[in-house]
Amino acid sequence: MTQVGEGHETAADADGPVMTFGAPTVGEVLAERYQLEEHVNDDSAGRQVWRGIDVILRRPVAVVLRYPGGDSAAEMLQAAVDASRVIHPNLVGVYDAIDEGARAYVVREWVDGESLRELVATDGPLDPGRATAIAHSIADALAAVHATGMVHGNVHPGTTLIGDDGRVVLADARADSADNVEGDIRAVGGILYFALTGHWPHAEVGGSALPDANRDATGAPAAPRQIRAGIPAYLDDLTMDLLDSRVAAPEADALAAELSRLDAAEEDYEDVGPLRFTQNTSPEPTRSTPKIIVGVAALVVIAIIGLVFGIRAISSSGDNKPANTTQAGAGTDAQTPTDEQTPAPAPKKIALTADMVRIVDPPDGSREDTGESKYTVDGDPDTAWETQRFKQANFGNFKPGMGVLVDLGSARKLSEIQVEMSHPGATMDIRTGNDDPGDNSAGDEKIMQTFKRLGDSETKADGTREVFSVFNPDQTYRYVLVFLTKLPPADEGSGFKVSVQEIEVYGY
Repeated sequence: MTQVGEGHETAADADGPVMTFGAPTVGEVLAERYQLEEHVNDDSAGRQVWRGIDVILRRPVAVVLRYPGGDSAAEMLQAAVDASRVIHPNLVGVYDAIDEGARAYVVREWVDGESLRELVATDGPLDPGRATAIAHSIADALAAVHATGMVHGNVHPGTTLIGDDGRVVLADARADSADNVEGDIRAVGGILYFALTGHWPHAEVGGSALPDANRDATGAPAAPRQIRAGIPAYLDDLTMDLLDSRVAAPEADALAAELSRLDAAEEDYEDVGPLRFTQNTSPEPTRSTPKIIVGVAALVVIAIIGLVFGIRAISSSGDNKPANTTQAGAGTDAQTPTDEQTPAPAPKKIALTADMVRIVDPPDGSREDTGESKYTVDGDPDTAWETQRFKQANFGNFKPGMGVLVDLGSARKLSEIQVEMSHPGATMDIRTGNDDPGDNSAGDEKIMQTFKRLGDSETKADGTREVFSVFNPDQTYRYVLVFLTKLPPADEGSGFKVSVQEIEVYGY
């Protein structure tokens, strides 16, 4: 059962738990709406965590109570109010925040599952692929938080929740004036480190602190590869760079894109290439001394080559014989090192609005789904485009499929598309064309005739989130079609259907 709220303790929290005199009992209804069902635990700050029921909407909720309310609960309540303004599939939804004076409580989404803290304590460190996927989800959540100008301030294995359905969510924002965006990013490095090693590399206070990282004489944590075999060097470098204050922390959206790239590569890390977010360019030395030595050695070689060619040029200045080197070849070797050192721009999530998407339903479809495409770009996991129920997985003999057409407004270079669905098993592909011939049956039929599929084949989604990296980096795209060709079995009853909850497009 999930331990909601088990995150960082502050120095004030470490002084001892808050008062719990007059604590509620099972069956009590708070605010005439939230009925307490089960006392789950007390978090590290002494607050009570309950599983409850919203008696109006008939849905499970988590209720976090603090005694007393008033000024001592102001930070908790304000953090909850701020968090409620950000809706993202990887953030726990915040429903209510109430101060009764004698007590205060926050009502949030209930997540059936467990925290990363519990998962690692029970099963041990995670495999690199799963650790990367969890960090990717947390970075995605932080990108949404930071985009609003807010800070989370409590990224921790205890607030990283893994649902029984595989969903990863971040809970319990607790930012104060001392927290900042960089701290959130460094904490993602901590999440990776903890998932890979079972140890936490950041300082903590209080009795519930996580096992500390193994450290050298200077206090620096040992690299994951020094603790555990089988961790890819690339993932090891990424983790340690995020923890190293001498390496510039990337923006959350750039980190999310980088982790997405690595996550999409699954466990084949050999060809993932260099880090794509910009590193600190200050002359201060970084952790990776071997990289510096290689760089200096390369510069020395270049300098020697330049010196040799310079001497040859001076020696031949009095020679009347024409040079054998063609102009096309001259300078090629001198340009190559500079080109290789130019960092590639990090892909960013492209903001999509309802007027940029529409349902494609060929041929002569009922078009009953028209208007539901907006739910695929609204950032709300509780809304979705839900297909009609079909008797066959392939929609029937005369229907090639259905999809969502995205009009980016102008041609852009794209990196990838991520599609979040209600359950696995759907077969789909990505297609592109030159225009939208019209939001009608004739227009949909023309799309089927003119749009071309990207990639070699269709993809059957093994999970609920599918990532498509099928775009040519040298081409631009304006119209992109996410097209379903086969549906998974419906959860209830007979037939086949699926819900598309979110479509995210990343580009430059």
